[in-house]
Amino acid sequence: MNGLRTLPVVGWRELVSLPELGLNDIPAKIDTGARTSSLQAIVIDDFLRDGERFVRFAVDWGGVRHQCEAVHVDIRGITSSNGDRQERFVIKTPLTIGNLTFRAEISLADRSQMQFPMLIGRTALRRRMVVDSGHSWLQSPAIADKGRIRR
Repeated sequence: MNGLRTLPVVGWRELVSLPELGLNDIPAKIDTGARTSSLQAIVIDDFLRDGERFVRFAVDWGGVRHQCEAVHVDIRGITSSNGDRQERFVIKTPLTIGNLTFRAEISLADRSQMQFPMLIGRTALRRRMVVDSGHSWLQSPAIADKGRIRR
């Protein structure tokens, strides 16, 4: 397989960061069955700034409510895991997994009933990493021995 680069391997759950939003070490489920990544967020409003569309939202993480703003690239109809179709704001922001940082599309969703506040979908993973579904925290070694993450 000459000429093929070796892709980093991620487990089925990893810690991720969204550096432009000031959100670090978020437990995320890696889900190749989901097309779009999603983040637990409460949308406050959308607005125009200098001709660009923005969305203001809140993320409760680490016992703190983070107020965030980002350019929203779309409002998209997304089918949730329970089969309901929802209209969601989609932002594009840098996402860090291990030593790899790249821009990813992330929908803002009510994930309050889910175990993980973030889900990384296959579009973000494509051509960047491969998933070993039998392991966890492969790009998050500091967490591997700490057991279950609590919000």
